[in-house]
Amino acid sequence: MAAITQAFVLAAGLGTRLRPLTDELPKPLIPIFQKPLVTFALDHLSGVGVDKYVMNTHRRPELFQSFFNRSDYAGQSVTLVHEPELLETGGGIKNAERYFGSDPFITYSGDILTDVNLQPLIEEHFRRRNDVTLALRDTGLASEIALRDHRVVDIANRYGTAGSLDFANIAVWNSGVFERIPPHKKISFIPILADWIGQGGKIGGFIMNDGKWFNISSRTEYLDVHRRILQEDWKPHYVKISVWPERMAKSAIVDSSVELRGCSVVGEHCRVGAETVLEDTILWPDAQIASQSQLHGCIVRSQKKASGIHRNIDI
Repeated sequence: MAAITQAFVLAAGLGTRLRPLTDELPKPLIPIFQKPLVTFALDHLSGVGVDKYVMNTHRRPELFQSFFNRSDYAGQSVTLVHEPELLETGGGIKNAERYFGSDPFITYSGDILTDVNLQPLIEEHFRRRNDVTLALRDTGLASEIALRDHRVVDIANRYGTAGSLDFANIAVWNSGVFERIPPHKKISFIPILADWIGQGGKIGGFIMNDGKWFNISSRTEYLDVHRRILQEDWKPHYVKISVWPERMAKSAIVDSSVELRGCSVVGEHCRVGAETVLEDTILWPDAQIASQSQLHGCIVRSQKKASGIHRNIDI
């Protein structure tokens, strides 16, 4: 069985559509039922043999350093590579070159949540002897990639071939990509791949429509992923925490009269006063909610306080 042991996890995005939530907490660290989003990527990759991670950061790098304070995750190596100025996807890959050597590696976006089977993607990469193999999906979100006979023949309509598939934010790369990306330059991998296609590169694509795939880019999608996890009783196979999804952290102090409705979640060390109603509301760690409050469709950030009646706002 083909295996890849190293991965580049992209965690440097700004998360602008999630603001103000991402003003204080980078999107890869936002909690999903008490579990930081990026850790789903690490658990997923670990399940197919990855034991070495390189992760780029930009905003609030100290929060990543604090979370990965021993440069590891579950006993596996995590190297943080800071980008003072964003380099985008291509530039970010080039910036991490020194950590990967000549072996293939996987890239995985730190802001998606999915349980697709990664092993067939890896097998496809080696079987076709590709330079790059993109995970593709019929998401309905975009259709920039054209696939013919297992090969990506166009991307972003560079060569006039209409696409019908979306990039699923996961890919396998050979080290040959590094020589194709200029150093210290802000550049997407899209033009890199488009050029490579025109020069005869073996850019493969593998359609992965199995399982769940969430792109958490807005507060609506953030709330919706919580709702669907509960409604569909969904738990990715690679999450080994027995109590996940955890709706109320054990360290939270919540009055017995509090009503939790819908997909509401109470984070670690939160305090929720008597006769409070939380409906489809997410409380991040250390949030405080006054007695007799009513919060509907709200997200309360860490160490924030809320009282009164609120609907569909971030606090």
